[in-house]
Amino acid sequence: NTGPHSKGSRAEMEKFFGELPPNIKEALVKGELRLADTVIYSIKQVSSKTIKMFETQDSKSVGICNVSNAKLPKNQAFLVSGISLLAGVSADLTKDKIMATNFAGLEGFPALATGEINLKANKKQILPETSCSIFKTANFHMKPLGYYKLANPRLILDDVLIELTVELGTSDGFQANTHIFAAMHGTITTP
Repeated sequence: NTGPHSKGSRAEMEKFFGELPPNIKEALVKGELRLADTVIYSIKQVSSKTIKMFETQDSKSVGICNVSNAKLPKNQAFLVSGISLLAGVSADLTKDKIMATNFAGLEGFPALATGEINLKANKKQILPETSCSIFKTANFHMKPLGYYKLANPRLILDDVLIELTVELGTSDGFQANTHIFAAMHGTITTP
C-alpha cells in the first residue's frame, strides 16, 4: 500500500480487522459499514460504593447514556482506545439538572479518586481493577481532563454485555447529588 497510513484509533482498529465477525468484515469491504470515531458514555449517581455505569435495564437517552441494555447495536464493533472519568454535583436529581451538571476532574472528589475502576466486555477484562487516580489529569496540560489512554486497546462486539464498574472504598464526602460521567473513546463500525 503506497497511500497514506491511518492514524489514531482508526490505525488501532485496522490491527483488529482479523478479530471482527465475518458479517462485519464483509460489510466493511462492501462499503455498507465504515469506521467512525465515537464516544460511548453514561452518567450515574453515586448512590452506593459500587456504581455500574452500564446496566441491562438502561435505555438510550441523549445526555445520559448512548447505548441501551449495556450492549452495542447489531453489526457494530467498537475498539476502546481510551476512557474518561469525570464527576460533578447536580443541582437536584431531575434529569435536566443531571444533564446540566458541570462535570470536572476527580481532583475535587478524593473518595472517587481513591476508588477503583474496571471494564469488561463479554466477561473478559479490558481494564482490570485499576486505581481511579489515573484519571487525575488536571495538571497534565497535554491530556484531556480525566482521560486515560489504553496502552492495549480492546474490541467490544455487538450483543456483548459492557461492564464498566467503579468501586469505592468509602462514600465519605459525597453529596447526595454526586454523579459520575464515564466515557469510552474509540472507533466504531457504523452504516
